[in-house]
Amino acid sequence: MAALAAAGLAGCSQNAETGRRQLVVVSDAQLVEMANASWDQIVAATPPVRDPAVQARLARIGRPLARAANRPDLSWSFTVLDSPDLNAFVLPNGRVGFFKGLLDLARSDDEVGSVLGHEIGHILARHPAERVSHQLAAQAGVTLAQLFMSGGDNAQYADEVGAALGLGAQFGVILPYARSHELEADRIGVSLMRKAGMNPAAAVTFWERMSRAARSGDQPPEVLSTHPADGRRIEELKAAVAEA
Repeated sequence: MAALAAAGLAGCSQNAETGRRQLVVVSDAQLVEMANASWDQIVAATPPVRDPAVQARLARIGRPLARAANRPDLSWSFTVLDSPDLNAFVLPNGRVGFFKGLLDLARSDDEVGSVLGHEIGHILARHPAERVSHQLAAQAGVTLAQLFMSGGDNAQYADEVGAALGLGAQFGVILPYARSHELEADRIGVSLMRKAGMNPAAAVTFWERMSRAARSGDQPPEVLSTHPADGRRIEELKAAVAEA
């Protein structure tokens, strides 16, 4: 247990973009290696859109945001994937996947830029490294608890304790951090839009449209979701735009 605590303290650092301390116990190089393999799997399952004009548009919108991010160590790339889903993602190697359904929903380049800025924001805030580190720490804590309970009269409860601690970590730590990550990435994305000469207010109009497009019956309660509720997200975006 002491070794785990020491590793956690050693892995804590302050993020210049967010101003808060983070638990990070994996290196950027490790994450990039994993991301390279993940990208190959992603495009095998969901190929890029074949229309070069569509790809060129996304790359054009993404370039000024990548420059504003000031991360020359990453080879940023922006790819439209042939899926109707309303989704986008970023990998720690700087690859952004943008589903065709989301591109069709956006009504302007600035609205597309609001999503790209958000995704780049995850990288600047080191959210992938933080998320992996939290999961590793949670797994380590569960394993230690099971080992502790495996001796004496408590042995019969080891699996139950491990399962309960795992559930507690999921709903008490990992999901709340995921929701806070989304809001942090929104704020960073608004800042990047301003630096790139885009209209940050487009982030608000886009999420209002996203909220209308999503069927409320398909959305889980916020406490069980990795994303904040739409209303909360839009209000915080409005505040970020006002500050910008």
